[in-house]
Amino acid sequence: MATSTPAITSTVTGLTKQQQQQSMGQLSSQHQQQDFRQEGTSMVNGKTSPDHISITEFNASKQVQFFDGLRTIRFSGQLSLKSPLGSVWTFYFYLGRILYATGGTHPVRRWMRNLTAYCPQLDIAQFKSMSDLASPAVAAMKVCWEYQALCSWVDQQKITREQASKVVWSIVSEVLFDVTQANEIIYLVESSNSVFTPLILFDAERLIADVQQKWQLWQQAKVVDRSPNQAPIIQQPERLQQQISAASYQTLATLLNGKRTLRDLAIKRQRDVAEVTRSLLPYIQAGFVKLVDVPDFPVPFAGLPTAATPISTVGASATAVEGLLVACVDDSPAVCRVMETILTQSGYRFVGVQDSLRAIATLLTRKPDLIFLDLVMPDTNGYEICSQLRKVSAFRDTPIVILTGNDGIVDRVRAKMVGASDFLGKPVNAETVLAVAHKHLKHLQQNSSLIVG
Repeated sequence: MATSTPAITSTVTGLTKQQQQQSMGQLSSQHQQQDFRQEGTSMVNGKTSPDHISITEFNASKQVQFFDGLRTIRFSGQLSLKSPLGSVWTFYFYLGRILYATGGTHPVRRWMRNLTAYCPQLDIAQFKSMSDLASPAVAAMKVCWEYQALCSWVDQQKITREQASKVVWSIVSEVLFDVTQANEIIYLVESSNSVFTPLILFDAERLIADVQQKWQLWQQAKVVDRSPNQAPIIQQPERLQQQISAASYQTLATLLNGKRTLRDLAIKRQRDVAEVTRSLLPYIQAGFVKLVDVPDFPVPFAGLPTAATPISTVGASATAVEGLLVACVDDSPAVCRVMETILTQSGYRFVGVQDSLRAIATLLTRKPDLIFLDLVMPDTNGYEICSQLRKVSAFRDTPIVILTGNDGIVDRVRAKMVGASDFLGKPVNAETVLAVAHKHLKHLQQNSSLIVG
């Protein structure tokens, strides 16, 4: 379904009348070709906006068409992209070419990793704040602090322009890879009239071609369902020691400590991330090694935000939800992984339970504030577990949300009869999961806000 042209109008403000007309024709044409859908009102940086458009299957060909539209109108400003799981990336453009990109899971870790790889002589620790390194001209740029720091270091001859170019190229490639893996995105463009001399500019088509090669390697390695932002950790050391030599085990034990992501390891070993992941896959499939989510690094300078502000329709602050524990009982590792990503990125703590027979014991031990409960499991069902939980005094008032792919009236009635608080259809998405969490935990969030404040 094609979106109407008025939905795009506010995204090209600040351009000349001729550029706006070009923009309308180019983007409207692409919308018809790419099946863009109007997403309705959302929030960006706390401001309501009706201009969020989603793109399904945001593959290389659609990326080329989309970025070519921005190049044609010589667009300057920000392009914000949001995934169904809630990740937000920001691309900066100058006269239609890519200036920089940030956001996603590990913006600081990504930046530090590439600085270490391409600027080994740089000692970041000597800079305590941005005021220590940014000139007034650099500080006036409407670009993120990561890019401003690179510009300042080039000006001060602490790094070369060639080094900075390699850092930016690698960072933008990583961001675009993550966007490609997300597959479906919601976008918003915001123009800017800022005028400055850019450090380096890249044509989107070259970047897309480079990322497409990396994505094909990732697919060939059969790890499409894994994220290069996850960190491998040895899960069963005794069994792994029986399979490999002592020297090999010692090497793996040093590297696979749960603190280095697959991308960190690839840089350290000077190998492609797909190659590194493929080499670990037999150990992962055997259960010897597990991929876990790890937090981003803290920002290296005082007084800076930790990451791009996420696009959200829920409005619950991370401070308000901090400390609240959400459980998901589902025999599917994929569902638990998706739920964990959605909830932890919004500040909640998470516990996943895949063994339905141990669910009640685990929940009694952890005592979550909210429980998502799968309806259909191998050895039991959500109705039985919900009914048993309601007989335990500790869970008499705990919100329990039934997860199911069969959202029928009979299931809803039966869920209510056994004491379920709510019903959520599968497949889950970030917006509905967070909305349900906010609905059932808002009284606890308000209490938390009062305590924090």
